[in-house]
Amino acid sequence: MVGLFNYFLPPNEEMLVQKIYSLTKKYNLDNISRTESYLHYYIANKEIRWAYLASQVSRNAGWNMCDLQGSWFSNILEPEKRAQLFFTYEEANWLIFQDAFPQLLLYDYSTKYNRPLFHLLKYFSVSSFMEKEWNLFWENRNQTRLMTSLIINEQNLIEKPIIKNPYYKREVFHSLAYLFQDFFHCSSVLFPTLKGRLYGSCVTDFTSLNKRIEFGKELANILFYPDLYEEFYQFSILRTHTGSRGDYERIIYPRHKRDTPILRLTYPVVKHEKKEMMDWMGLRRKKRAWQSPLAKKQKPQDLTTWYRDKQEQLHAFIKLQNKVVEK
Repeated sequence: MVGLFNYFLPPNEEMLVQKIYSLTKKYNLDNISRTESYLHYYIANKEIRWAYLASQVSRNAGWNMCDLQGSWFSNILEPEKRAQLFFTYEEANWLIFQDAFPQLLLYDYSTKYNRPLFHLLKYFSVSSFMEKEWNLFWENRNQTRLMTSLIINEQNLIEKPIIKNPYYKREVFHSLAYLFQDFFHCSSVLFPTLKGRLYGSCVTDFTSLNKRIEFGKELANILFYPDLYEEFYQFSILRTHTGSRGDYERIIYPRHKRDTPILRLTYPVVKHEKKEMMDWMGLRRKKRAWQSPLAKKQKPQDLTTWYRDKQEQLHAFIKLQNKVVEK
């Protein structure tokens, strides 16, 4: 690896690239390490709001993964389909972290050296779009624009290798298992509070790039809503992420028996093959609307009752299906 950069970077920058590679690999281990890394980064760099959004979306991904091995989904989805859904979550989140964490670290080192180092992003196959946006942020410190740009980037990043991948299209996004999850809003992104309340939203067509970007912006609006931000933040720093929905359901339902397992007791570490990533800017044009802010919203809707109702509907449906099968 050292020789690879001898003709391109001065020694100090070469060492920096090596270090970032090493740190990214270390923390891109599984959903737990990604979630914690994003959160710890945000605590140290509050101006990079996307890192906090990423940590909370990553929590939800972990809950979705563990749902697949919980006492309900295991009664209705075949092991093969549950494995396919898990690998879809895992691969998408691994790819995003592999791309985003070097960006976050380069910003952190830029602040330490007091000079922008974003010309090094190309050594991590980061899109030219983000090199421009990081340099712009270095000049104007527009936190909202940078957060939106990172949302745009991450969703474009997974478009070809995940969403448009023929295998995932056939086996996951067009499968009954995925449509089942979609119907019951099982992939909703929820932000819990220590008071036992839930906020968040859901996207109805995850395969639509435009809808995923708008969804990301909507989630950011909710997460950083002034009257609720501190409640979300306190939950995230005081409740360790395990992957089990018991992380927050034990607050909502004090007598609730945990029915989703802990991630590290459920799934082995997945060894991913490093992929050669093309700059998505060479595949499609950035749409001006992607950067447009969402209309100002009223206070985010409390979804606690909605969540309880959805869980009851899901459980009733699974019980009914099992009775039909038994007959």
